[in-house]
Amino acid sequence: MINDYLEIRNSEGMPKLIDTNMALMLLLNSKNGVRNTAIALSETASPQVRKVLRNQLNKGIDLHGQIASLMISKGWFHPVDLKKQFNMDIESSTTLSQIAALDLFPGDTSRLGTFATPEK
Repeated sequence: MINDYLEIRNSEGMPKLIDTNMALMLLLNSKNGVRNTAIALSETASPQVRKVLRNQLNKGIDLHGQIASLMISKGWFHPVDLKKQFNMDIESSTTLSQIAALDLFPGDTSRLGTFATPEK
């Protein structure tokens, strides 16, 4: 991994990483929503509230399925090929470790002279 992340040419592949990460976060949050709604459904006594929660639970399950399908179609998620998913997870954790090791606040962040800027 190139440490000079301030250069645009070194950000190759970042949009895909961001899309993948955002989709994964959406998938995990939808799963939590399904879990929390199911818990609330099991703890309520009101028939009206149970009906609302049951509808919400079904919508949450459908949303989770849609997100998972999108991720599978894009190649971002492999729930039935564990070896492939494991390798993706290892690659992701390696990339994350490399990003965490970057010097986010280097002493010299000046790029003066590297861009076509007008002289003062």
